[in-house]
Amino acid sequence: MPRWSFARFGTDWSDDPTAMPTARKFLIFGLMAFGQFLALFDIQIVSASQREVAAGLAAGADEISWVQTAYLMAELVMIPLSGFLARALSTRWLFVASCTMFTISSLLCGLSWSIGSIIAFRALQGFTGGAMVPLVFAVGFTLFSGKQRALIPAILGTVSVLAPALGPSAGGLITDALDWRWLFFVNVLPGLAIATACAMLLRIDKGDASLLRKIDWAHFVAMAVFLAGLEYVLEEGPRHDWLGDETIAIAAWLSLVGLVLFVERALFSPMPVVSLRPFRRPIFAFACLFNLVIGFGMYASISLVPVYLAQVRGYDALQIGKTIFVVGVAQLGSTVVAASLSQRIDMRWMISVGLSLFALSLWLTSGMTSQWGFSELLVPQMLRGFALMLCIVPSVNMALSGVPPQDLGAASGLFNLMRNLGGAIGIAVVNSWLQDDTRIAAARLSEALGHHARPASDVMASLGQRIATMTPDGARAQDMAQAVMARVIGREALALGFDDVFRVMAWMFIAALVLVPFCRQEPGATPPPADAAH
Repeated sequence: MPRWSFARFGTDWSDDPTAMPTARKFLIFGLMAFGQFLALFDIQIVSASQREVAAGLAAGADEISWVQTAYLMAELVMIPLSGFLARALSTRWLFVASCTMFTISSLLCGLSWSIGSIIAFRALQGFTGGAMVPLVFAVGFTLFSGKQRALIPAILGTVSVLAPALGPSAGGLITDALDWRWLFFVNVLPGLAIATACAMLLRIDKGDASLLRKIDWAHFVAMAVFLAGLEYVLEEGPRHDWLGDETIAIAAWLSLVGLVLFVERALFSPMPVVSLRPFRRPIFAFACLFNLVIGFGMYASISLVPVYLAQVRGYDALQIGKTIFVVGVAQLGSTVVAASLSQRIDMRWMISVGLSLFALSLWLTSGMTSQWGFSELLVPQMLRGFALMLCIVPSVNMALSGVPPQDLGAASGLFNLMRNLGGAIGIAVVNSWLQDDTRIAAARLSEALGHHARPASDVMASLGQRIATMTPDGARAQDMAQAVMARVIGREALALGFDDVFRVMAWMFIAALVLVPFCRQEPGATPPPADAAH
């Protein structure tokens, strides 16, 4: 019988997944990686089209931000939970259920009738899609070995970075060509195809449903309260004076209590939802710290550049997408380089170069003015895209190589959680920094104008005369001149605020280099055996 006959699609390889034909391994891995792409792609797909979504649902600026926040909150809860659910349901049925519900919730997002409905459906979309992210890492390290395994961090690193980077670009194109509702409808056909194919092919392990009866619900609730509360504080804090707001203070305390209970249950529960055993390996702990920093820089930069282009340059969704598309191109180009180097040099050298180049790209961006566009942002963005792969590939290798098979699912979930948690922290912190730095810059600009009152008065008078030629009302012309000057000052202050934020981020990546010498592989550590999917 030919190897690729239909009958072999249903073959059960759970006893020895390594005996699976190589072509089938790559087909399964490719399908799961595409599912992961969809889940990560949808994090940022609305970022460049928030104005259009807000207009379509009659939502305010504060409300529309929750379309993205709800997704992140729910995804953060599911990612570490996925390892336990995979053991209970099997990788096959968890991934198929996750992909199916992600597809249904995408359809519901597109059919939303109010801001409340789309926030609820986005939370469902993030929660159900979150399982696809860590499962593909665990399966990749289970199915492959040797040189083939070396490709896994490079491929998944590309997906992890390319998907959120392309989200705003593709979102802008879709919104401009069709309608904002198609930001979600585009997931339906690919999602159904992936779910159907994986239901037929993904037979690499067996679940143990009895684990569901032993689940530590206190541990699960503590984790959900901790992560969701933290995300709420990070999202709303910059806009509402952090702990000065009563609601945010309550959420912060609930998150802290949830964290304490989560750690206690993880250490002492007979059946913890999330195992912290992987952190016993120092190199895994350092890899997670690197992933936290990488997530901070990746998601914060992806978030900041579209905001700059929209608020300072006045770009629409399509123009924003075209400008930041080069990040994804550079990431694709660096994949082959990163995969090749991972087999030839010490991981510490690679991540040192990656962190240094990322810091350089941020430093170059910190010199932008209110006139920067595609050409000025080209080199910093391409450098940042290239550097990301040199950071992600070694961090994945350090985190998952040598992990015992029984801990591989938990390690994958924790590792991916750190990246998304870093992104959530990064987006919130840089928004707070941007507000503060912009206010400081505006005050300094106003002070500078006060010290040079004569030139400023001359400019105002000249501007008023020009406007007066277009309106017969002289007093109105003067008011309009003052409004124009205020907008100019606000724009320049905002540009200076962006510069300060990027500069601080650059120093943060330089500081992360201090950790590199401590990332030594344990003596005798070997890649995990490929005999268990978790």
